[in-house]
Amino acid sequence: MALPAGFKRILWLASALGMAAPALANAPDSTTIQSRVEAVLGEAPKAARFGLLVVDEAGTVLVAVNPDQRFIPASNTKMFTTAAAYALLPNINQPDRAGGARAWLQSGKGISVSDVVLMGMGDARMSSAPGCLNDCLAALADAVAAKSKLVGDVIGDDSRFSDQRWSPGMSWNNLGSDDATAASALSLDSNELVVRAIPGALGQAPKLEVPSYVTVINQATTSAAGGKPTLMLEHTLNSREFRLYGNLPLGAGAWSGRIGVDDPAHFTAWTFANMLAARGVKVTGEVRARHRPYLPVPAGGSVTIAPLTPGAGSIALSPAPLAEDVAIINKISQNLHAELLLRRIGLVAGSGSLEDGLAAERAVFDRAGIAREGYDFSDGSGMSTYNRVSPRAAVALLRWIASQPWGPAWYTSLPIAGVDGTLQHRFVSTQLAGNLAAKTGTLNATNAISGTFRAASGRNLTFAFFANDVPDGQSAMPAMEAVLGTVAAGD
Repeated sequence: MALPAGFKRILWLASALGMAAPALANAPDSTTIQSRVEAVLGEAPKAARFGLLVVDEAGTVLVAVNPDQRFIPASNTKMFTTAAAYALLPNINQPDRAGGARAWLQSGKGISVSDVVLMGMGDARMSSAPGCLNDCLAALADAVAAKSKLVGDVIGDDSRFSDQRWSPGMSWNNLGSDDATAASALSLDSNELVVRAIPGALGQAPKLEVPSYVTVINQATTSAAGGKPTLMLEHTLNSREFRLYGNLPLGAGAWSGRIGVDDPAHFTAWTFANMLAARGVKVTGEVRARHRPYLPVPAGGSVTIAPLTPGAGSIALSPAPLAEDVAIINKISQNLHAELLLRRIGLVAGSGSLEDGLAAERAVFDRAGIAREGYDFSDGSGMSTYNRVSPRAAVALLRWIASQPWGPAWYTSLPIAGVDGTLQHRFVSTQLAGNLAAKTGTLNATNAISGTFRAASGRNLTFAFFANDVPDGQSAMPAMEAVLGTVAAGD
């Protein structure tokens, strides 16, 4: 496979950073760069609060702006989650046999009819797409259909994890969207569905294409030509009902919105039952989900619960290595996959709960020498507004990652400026294109970007840059990109 532009440079950069001394010191010539950066930030949105730390290979501080203040990090949280996964999860570069969903037949209500159990083990990538080649739900349906043409209930079992579908601090308006789909050990198609609309007659409701698993109450209107669509999907939590409202102008063409599934285990079982029926299997029972209730962690301890074990003759999928999912998480900032990865971390020495995952992370960060006051997390994706990180903590994490044997591999999971992921269209035609590798983050009134690049001087720099309290309708990113360009050119 051909390496993308900048890939070899990023590998070398990570290796060089790994040789750096851990101590941080101020550079004798940092004042000039500091003043230039402050001048650029002086043109940024006035109410925004910035935090920035830039260091070189030796840990010398080149620029510091509120380096120890704590900021909402948005998706920079994913750096911490994926680093902890590399540190804790065995065989991350091998096929993910431990995470693959499995299915089996077990005694049901009838004398001769068996129920089908579909059990999730934490994999985030199982697919029902017609062209699926790996990690396919259809493979399990084929195997069950080969064993029996008559089944009772179809049971979706996600008891591998505690039943905690959302993390504390997520904005209510994100629930039910593809930004905050429910977490479950049994997931399918990233727990997302697509609703499509095309204009109807003037003044009438648009025409909808809705997946049969959900119901959409259509209260939208087809408006006069001109303007932009204002359609919004509103969700009734823990239901399969959505409401569409707003306007879709004539001539606007097709509109689509992605929605999240609230009970992924049930959705996956429902899809599986339809697949079985298409293979000539008669389902005589009901489609249902089986969850493991959440039990709070006692003070100073952890709850360890043995999940239901797969039945005899189970058939299991073997997804691609988790390292490939880390690349998905960091490159395109996939929220659900990050949440499931955190719960996988929670299985290392716990029950697969959110709290167990966060506790396991903290132990890793403590060993890495990251000051405890530099961070607090409530989730694995960065969707929670309760998360906090200081620039110094983020830089410490990045430098520690670079010192690990798996550090170069982790660094290649980051988006590369002007090349791919969330940085594909940023820093284009600048000296940072193909040179800067960084995790991005965007949330309400928040922008973040942290990573590495090589400056004009030839020095390899590590940085963490946060903006909070950005005024509505404005963006801090132009100023942040200008700052990084200034540092790259001036160092």
